[in-house]
Amino acid sequence: MTDLVHGMGNEMVAPDWPAVTTHEAREILAQFSWIEGDPGVAQVVWRSPRPMSAAAVVRKGMTTVFMKRHHVGVRSRARLECEHEFARHLRMHGAPVPAVLSTTSGESVVEQAEYLYEVHDVARGLDLYRDVPSWHPFSSERHARSAGTALARFHQAARDFAAPGWTPDVLSDSMAVVDDDDPVSALVQIVENRRGLAHALERFDYLEDFRRWIVPHIERVAPHRRALRSQWTHGDWHASNLTWTSNEEGAVVSDILDLGLSNRTTALRDIAIAIERNCVDWLDVQQVGSIRSDVRFIDALLDGYEEVTPLSFAEHAALTALLPVSHVEFALSEIEYFADVVHSEANTILAYEGFLLGHVQWFEGPGGASLLAHLEQRGNR
Repeated sequence: MTDLVHGMGNEMVAPDWPAVTTHEAREILAQFSWIEGDPGVAQVVWRSPRPMSAAAVVRKGMTTVFMKRHHVGVRSRARLECEHEFARHLRMHGAPVPAVLSTTSGESVVEQAEYLYEVHDVARGLDLYRDVPSWHPFSSERHARSAGTALARFHQAARDFAAPGWTPDVLSDSMAVVDDDDPVSALVQIVENRRGLAHALERFDYLEDFRRWIVPHIERVAPHRRALRSQWTHGDWHASNLTWTSNEEGAVVSDILDLGLSNRTTALRDIAIAIERNCVDWLDVQQVGSIRSDVRFIDALLDGYEEVTPLSFAEHAALTALLPVSHVEFALSEIEYFADVVHSEANTILAYEGFLLGHVQWFEGPGGASLLAHLEQRGNR
């Protein structure tokens, strides 16, 4: 176990949040009678290196569970309970999502001081990407294809979940800006409603940057809105949020993790996020000075998805238009998190210049243009 966690690049850094302690885990698990009744003493056996919350695997006798802690400034009780309701819906419809556990009083969220806790069954399979930072690509085309197939099945299971969805918040995902006829006004409204985001953006000429770099891409999405059917989605389909049947080349997805960015958006945007998260190595720039994408992984991901749910020409066109702005709204929530919750000046600037603007700007250069052309050609086929 380590005191360091993944940073915003390839380096390991000091965590934003204190690690889950064994004493803390025992206090929380004491509220789950069936766990407490298991002989033995609870011990933390692994701590997650993911940076924006604190999580651990805890073992007690024959029972092993996954515990996650959130600060109330990042996650509300209502939002977390909605995620748990979504997880139960997915399980009822065949999606391999670990079960959310409840206390003796029937609560799925434990509140203690300034923190909220959730406890889940441990996912089946191997967590092959547990030490891989977000943004790094799949290790094989087979993994990419299986991830695409699993995503299509996830969307099928999620399709009838009827919750209305969440408005933009800290570390959340949405389509409030990208799906609005007046994206600038939509952004202004979000900033007015989010004090922390407003404070974070004061140092930037954000409206001018938004109009210059982001609005033209959002305008390219507008003609494709008929293809954007509303439904609940995962929001962060990365290989590290999946477990796998083995460590062999032919391993396939076993379980699906982390619904923390789930919300009502559209399946095509979830596919765009999967491409952006897994097929463009944004961290390459630190090693080789450029950002690279791999169309082999893109094709494998989409081939796997279309084994289950074929995409129409209109849906391919919408996917291509969505891809450059798929990260915009989460980037806004990251800016607020870094500026107003953990008070990191360096990461606030990185989130604004690198995540909000940098991802969109890359799609206007030769690498991004080539990727979009490949998607367009695939859709034409």
